[in-house]
Amino acid sequence: NIPPQGGRKHPEQQYIQMDTSQILFICGGSFVGLEDIISKRLGKRQIGFNAETSPVDSARERAHVLASVQPEDLIEFGMIPEFVGRLPVCASLEPLDVDTLINILTEPKNALVKQYQKFFRMEGGELSFTPAALEMIAERALKRDTGARALRAVCEEIMLDLMYKLPDQQQGGKYVIDEHIVEGKRSLFEIKPEQQRRSA
Repeated sequence: NIPPQGGRKHPEQQYIQMDTSQILFICGGSFVGLEDIISKRLGKRQIGFNAETSPVDSARERAHVLASVQPEDLIEFGMIPEFVGRLPVCASLEPLDVDTLINILTEPKNALVKQYQKFFRMEGGELSFTPAALEMIAERALKRDTGARALRAVCEEIMLDLMYKLPDQQQGGKYVIDEHIVEGKRSLFEIKPEQQRRSA
């Protein structure tokens, strides 16, 4: 039964019945500290008497430990047993690496690179990224340890000022984002469009 207007503000409303037999529910999230609970259950301890569970340091080691997650680990983490019992399958995901982040930047239909390129086309320009620039953006995002969502934050830091200045530039320019621009050592609009470079 589902309250169409929310159950708290309208307790008197009639509920709508919904058949969920053909619906797949997928719940995901980042469970900080769950790897320590799993390590404790698996008995991974430091050498010595009464030694505490050794902390999980590297991302690879953390992913290896999370692959052993069990429902009882989620319950000890703080989830109620009634909720955990309705999730019959528990699985962990591998951490993102630089290559995966580059694919996220460039491959999807609504990839960030394609969004910025569309914006430049709307202003009469053409934008491209060098492989070194894409790799540097992905490395910065990886260091933030917040997943793929860090890509937008990193790109905004690089592109915000450029997009603000773009309407004042000449039409028909071709602009390239390289590693020097990502590092902030050079402004995009100090680079002449390709047409001007060829005529020079």
